[in-house]
Amino acid sequence: MTTSNAAATGHRRPPAPQRGALRLSLADLLGPAAIASVVAVVFLWIRNQGLLSLTTVDTAVGSLGLLTGLVSADLMLLQVVLLARIPWVERSWGHDLLTRRHRWIGFASFWLMLAHVVLFAVQRISRDPASALDELWKLFITDPWMLFATIGTIAVIMVVVTSVRAARRRLRYESWHLLHLYAYLGVAFTFPHMLEDGADFHEAWARTYWWTLYLFAAGVTVVYRLGWPAWRSLYHRLRVAEVRPEGPGIFSVTMRGHRLDRLRTESGQFFIWRFLDGPGWSRGNPYTLSAAPTADRLRITVKIAGDGSERQARLTPGTRVLIEGPYGTLTARQRRHPRMLLIAAGIGVTPMRALLEDTAYAPGEAVLLYRYTEAEHAVFADELRQIAGRRGVELHFMPGPRRADDSWLPAGVGTHADDAQVLKELVPDVANRDVYVCGPPAWLSAVRKATRSAGVHRDSLHTEEFAW
Repeated sequence: MTTSNAAATGHRRPPAPQRGALRLSLADLLGPAAIASVVAVVFLWIRNQGLLSLTTVDTAVGSLGLLTGLVSADLMLLQVVLLARIPWVERSWGHDLLTRRHRWIGFASFWLMLAHVVLFAVQRISRDPASALDELWKLFITDPWMLFATIGTIAVIMVVVTSVRAARRRLRYESWHLLHLYAYLGVAFTFPHMLEDGADFHEAWARTYWWTLYLFAAGVTVVYRLGWPAWRSLYHRLRVAEVRPEGPGIFSVTMRGHRLDRLRTESGQFFIWRFLDGPGWSRGNPYTLSAAPTADRLRITVKIAGDGSERQARLTPGTRVLIEGPYGTLTARQRRHPRMLLIAAGIGVTPMRALLEDTAYAPGEAVLLYRYTEAEHAVFADELRQIAGRRGVELHFMPGPRRADDSWLPAGVGTHADDAQVLKELVPDVANRDVYVCGPPAWLSAVRKATRSAGVHRDSLHTEEFAW
């Protein structure tokens, strides 16, 4: 472990935001609006005699089947909106938080959808047990628009199964992302049967409500997932300028473009990148900026971990680049304190290097703890030393394997104390700093636990996982 602390070059820090300051935006209304939409759906069910239908077993099963279907559809649309890449939502909530809530809502919607299917199947069979197969065939195939609904349901099931953590580990990111797009097919195919069969769609105002929800979800998806990225890619005209190796299996790609300052990109953010170098260009990959953005240059650093990243190592200068973004809230905008601590593992140092380069802080106010397994994996070691010398950063290199599966520290460091105590020894005032963390999920979880035990407030902890 080495330390460097030198004079800085006069970057002036902004005043730290006041604790407890009221910071509201339009994005803060998304949560209450989501809850209101579920309440509205339940109200539709009650208005359509939902509670009064619970008087017999047959009508109760059908009524509960309707309720679970309605709430499932509402949550499915919320999923779409959460990851529609709406800029002001992304900036306010952060992509990591949106992704986690998207996943939770997705599983809730899935189980409600299964309950919806099972309850109506039970109702049909109980009415005529002798013709159970015929009734199920009608329910799932021949009734109006039910074949479409069945196909949509199968698509959603496929998406959910491949989203389970154990399944994701067995899939390449590109394959998982392609399968995940079938969720849109599932949403589209289930809508017609709702309009045709749903009793809650018979009134004009109820149909207007549901059409508004579906059109809004479709509209923001088309605009922000397709239209806006296409326009930005055409306007900024990004092309690969240089591909440079940084270490074993790690390389940097520098791109130049037109008026990149209009992207309003901040260090710590990431884009979805598509390189027009041949087959496979349509599959986007998320990579964080590894250098402070400029008016004509963006740089990413990639670790080869699949077909997409391996292909990008062979990019040639002049290759056209399509972008979505910028996304992410691991930026200086989140700071609450003048001092900051940056903790990175492996390729997770990429956003930290960019933050150290252009964030406002005075000499001695920034500390970087950089974890890696082997010396050859210390990406940007020379660049980090240069920044440390120029700006007065306290820099700690921490090589070696982790000392335990539930620890973020390397073997041989702090064996006399737990993770939190070692952290406080390295950075005594850690509780009064903003802490930025980036790395793989298991390691990042250990850092979160240590920082909480060391007294870091949750609003002062800013994280980004290198996972999907």
